[in-house]
Amino acid sequence: MRKAVLAAALLICTPVLTSAWAFAQEAQSPDKTAEAKAADLNIQLLREDIRADRKQITAANMTLTPDEATKFWPIYDQYIQETIKINDERWGLMKDYSTNYDKMTDDLARDYIKRSATTERQLIELREKYLPIFEKVISPIKAAQWYQIDHRLDLLINLQLATLIPVVQPQK
Repeated sequence: MRKAVLAAALLICTPVLTSAWAFAQEAQSPDKTAEAKAADLNIQLLREDIRADRKQITAANMTLTPDEATKFWPIYDQYIQETIKINDERWGLMKDYSTNYDKMTDDLARDYIKRSATTERQLIELREKYLPIFEKVISPIKAAQWYQIDHRLDLLINLQLATLIPVVQPQK
């Protein structure tokens, strides 16, 4: 299973890396209106691909009986729909950070950290909210397996994004 998760995660991380790099480049460009629209479209398509890949990776790594699968996947789809709003904020935060990186102020830095921590907390709370819901249709062990897979996929995506987002630099 470990090899399957790692191999599948590479499928998610490669487009994330490529698209996030393009996003970062577009955000630095002088012609922001047309390129910003293109970047937004690229991000939307990327996020749709990530959701599809995430579901495939989850399916490949969970051993669900047909009866469990019938009950599990509608709940999973509902969970993913709830993550979209939180991830909207996360992508918006990255976009704001990219736009304001060169003109960072103390207030912007504080706001960035506060918003970033909020989205991280919301995703953890959402995952925790769904754990007992999944436990009603699959065993607690399989629900824990889903939790771990979902969490690891999030960590891999965040790691790839972190390599592209520069650390804020103090003003000289």
